[in-house]
Formats: sequence, structure tokens, C-alpha cells
Amino acid sequence: MGASELRELALALGADDAGAVSLDHPDLAEERASVLGALPGARSLIALVLRMHPPNAQSPRRSVANHEFHRVGEEADEVARRLATALSERGFRSINPAMAFPMEMDSFPGRGWIVSHKVVAVAAQLGRMGLHRNVIHPRFGSFILLATVISEVEVEGQPEPLSFNPCVDCKLCVAACPVGAIEPDGAFRFSACYDHNYREFMTGFGDLLEEVADSRDRQDLRDRVSISETASMWQSLAYKPNYKAAYCVAVCPAGDDVLGLFARDRKAHLREIVRPLTEREERVYVVAGSDAEAHVRRRFPHKQPRIIRSSLRPADVRSFFRSIPLTFQRGPARGWKATFHFALSGAHPVEATVRIDDGALEVEPGLVGEADLRVEADGQLWLEIVSKKRNPVLAVLTGRLKTRGDRSLLRKFSACFPR
Repeated sequence: MGASELRELALALGADDAGAVSLDHPDLAEERASVLGALPGARSLIALVLRMHPPNAQSPRRSVANHEFHRVGEEADEVARRLATALSERGFRSINPAMAFPMEMDSFPGRGWIVSHKVVAVAAQLGRMGLHRNVIHPRFGSFILLATVISEVEVEGQPEPLSFNPCVDCKLCVAACPVGAIEPDGAFRFSACYDHNYREFMTGFGDLLEEVADSRDRQDLRDRVSISETASMWQSLAYKPNYKAAYCVAVCPAGDDVLGLFARDRKAHLREIVRPLTEREERVYVVAGSDAEAHVRRRFPHKQPRIIRSSLRPADVRSFFRSIPLTFQRGPARGWKATFHFALSGAHPVEATVRIDDGALEVEPGLVGEADLRVEADGQLWLEIVSKKRNPVLAVLTGRLKTRGDRSLLRKFSACFPR
């Protein structure tokens, strides 16, 4: 089928925009294995765009914004299912992975999603990735939700390249984010966004259970967890999880249908859309010692930092080295540099080199170059040290953790990955 024919079919079934792209597209190389694991024989991906109602998503009342996200998300899943069914009836086996959740939690904290809808949408020329790590559609802007249909249908032709980047480079997403996840230089603090905005979608419930387990009695639990937090978590379990922010989407003025107020009167856009969110008094979930904690205390003194445990806890040593770029904190890493060699033994032995250089991080397999500190240990012991289940000093004294070089660098290393 032609890409234009697939697009017209998707529009007829309820999508606001759509584009088809071959699974062999070079920009989809990282998606290929996961997609084929879900549907062996898949040949193409059809990206679907569903538009949200901007005033709902912009509301400082989170129940209004969350209802919009969930309603359009349900619609996206339904449209994707209709398209997958229609293609299957035409003889092309097709499936529609969830627009967002549920995901494959057996893989957590690794890749839980089957296909990255954002990557597919960009490859299908439906938009460009903005500074806020959301796809910006040329007409609808950031006020979209995405879905993908995986199909055996072979796409004829390629989507016409998008001729411009709809991002207006206003950096309002930088200014509005309560945890400072988006930095002006383009860096992204993944863990900051994840721990706060997705708290009730992912491991926040587990964090709450740990608070219950650690509490001496009900009064101690009440001191640890407010009644509003408990009620919010219960609402998430009873109805649907709540996004805690998504302000980066709310304040974004990009897109032909959205740009009007910003283009006419920037002060009005700030007054009516940005400030109600930045001035909102709210609880902000951050890990102690993180850049996010420092940001909210400095930038938003009227917001309340709520200290939590990191959600990104590696399941094995291999996932530890994959995850540290996501949990790395630039603040504690500024002003010094060092090279670390890790030789971890056990069921899944790993050798890796980690370089920290004035706020920058580099991780590569193998022992490369000269190390300022070499660490040798059993992989499981190292994970227990990282999770603070084991005392590193005791591990060194008993010979289970061996180091060679400047041992004080262990403390600096640990500060860059607070948990």
C-alpha cells in the first residue's frame, strides 16, 4: 500500500494526522529488534497523531489537564486498534501497542515500551523533536498524543520531508519545568522528569509501600505521607495515574493552531498560561542531593520539595551501566574529572570505563585508558552498595570490594548518582 493510502485510511478511522514509514528506515534502527519481537514479520510502522484541546492541557488544575491526557490517550489507542483491525482484515497482520501504558514491566528499569512513538512520528515526518523532548507537530504543536500501528504491510514510497522545524526556540519549557529537567544548553535530566512527573505511573506506589514498611505506626506514616498524597495515589489506582506536571507541553506556543496568542502578545501568554503554572504552590518529588532538588529550592521557593527514593534502580550490573547516564547529576560532577575502571564479576561479569569531566559523563564497555580509580567486586555486591544495602567501608575492610587508586573518588562518584 502507498504511504498516502495508509494515511487516508488512518484519517478516516479517526486520526488527526498520520504517516507511514518502513521499518528499514535508518532512523528506526534501535526500534527494529523490539518491534520484530512483538510482531515477527513486521515491515512498517504507521504513526498516528491525536490532537488535544490546548486549554485543558494548559490548566493549572491538574485534574482538568490529566483528564485531557487520558481521554485523548484512550482515543489514540482506539484509533490505532481500528487501523490494526482494518489492515489485518486486508490480509496484513497488524498490532497496536499501548499509546503509553501498560508497558512490559518485566524489562523495567530497562526498555519497557515496545515502540517509541516519538521516534516513529519524527521518522514519518509528522513533526520534530523539541527541546522539551516532545514531538512538535507543525499545525497542532505540542498538544498531541501519539500512537503506532505495527504491520506486515509494505509501505510504497517515503513520507515527504518536513521542510522546517516548528519549534520557536522560546525556551518557555525550560522556565516552566518545576524540576529543571530541561536545561538551556539542551541537556535533559531524565531522572528528574521521571521521578516527579511519572511518579504515579511507575514506581511511586512501591515508594509509598516502602514508607509504610519503614513507619513505626500509623501516626509515623501520617507524618511521612500527607493525606493528599495518599488520596492522589488512591485516585491513580482507582481511576488513572496523574501526571504531576507536563508543564513543558502546556506552555509551548509552537504550531500554527497554537501560536496566535504568543505571536500577538507574549506578555499575555506569560501572564495567562506560564505564570499560573510556575507560581502554583505544589509538592515536587525529588531525590535528595539531586540537581532537581537544588533547582526547585533555588528557582521555586514557594514549591515544596518532597524527598523520595530514586525510581531508577538497576536490576543487574549490565543495566547499572546502561542506567547511569539517566541518573547522572551534573551539579556534583562540576569542577573535577576522573576516569573509573569497573571490573565486576559474578553471573554477568562486566568491565566498563566511566569518565566524569566537569559535569560531563561518558560510559563505554571495557577498560579503556588509564584509571584514576579501579574498582573490583562481585556484581551483586556492587549493586547492594549502590542501593545502600551494604556499607562500602566494611566491604573494603573485608576485601570484598577492592580499589586501586584515589579511593576518595568513590564518594565523589556516589554523589553524582544519588538514590
